[in-house]
Amino acid sequence: MLCLATGKAASKELERIDQLFFSYANNSSGLIDPEGIESFCSDLEVDHTDVRILMLAWKMQAEKQGYFTLDEWRRGLRALRADTIVKLKKALPDLEKEVRRPSTFEDFYTYAFRYCLTEEKQKSIDIESICVLLDLVLGSRFGPQVDYLVQYLKTQTDYMVINMDQWKGFYRFCTEISFPDLSNYDPDSAWPWILDNFVDWMRAKQG
Repeated sequence: MLCLATGKAASKELERIDQLFFSYANNSSGLIDPEGIESFCSDLEVDHTDVRILMLAWKMQAEKQGYFTLDEWRRGLRALRADTIVKLKKALPDLEKEVRRPSTFEDFYTYAFRYCLTEEKQKSIDIESICVLLDLVLGSRFGPQVDYLVQYLKTQTDYMVINMDQWKGFYRFCTEISFPDLSNYDPDSAWPWILDNFVDWMRAKQG
């Protein structure tokens, strides 16, 4: 009996998750599009530029920025055990905790870069968008590093775009390098060139 009841509850939950999806989905495309996401964020009382929306997209493993498919939506909301907006609001603090665990965070950080690749075969992201993304994803954890990195990225002229290798390098730099003294930075240990240049720039600033 218990098994049957559990199965029934699960299918009821899925029904409510689907209903919620279709309340935001575009009727003709069958997807939640940027307009649907805007109204979803408004119901959640979270700004669409809030990092928690990116965390939700990560939980859904959403592939295309600004769009959620029904499968992605189901995947995320079932994992969060949330079939209503009220439950989803309550689930957000736990989702934040999950993402901020060191074992999970690197996956989220890599996902954030991939999620911002909006064109097919795109491999890099422009500096302006990278500065916003760095602040959004790393700013609360590594404020001083991110502030200086963003300042450097905006003033340098060698790089117009950033690729995944450089993006991952920024995170490794924040977690491994003593800041702001940079005493354990070794330019010979396979850092992306851009970080060698950043360190030179920092040292010149420090005089």
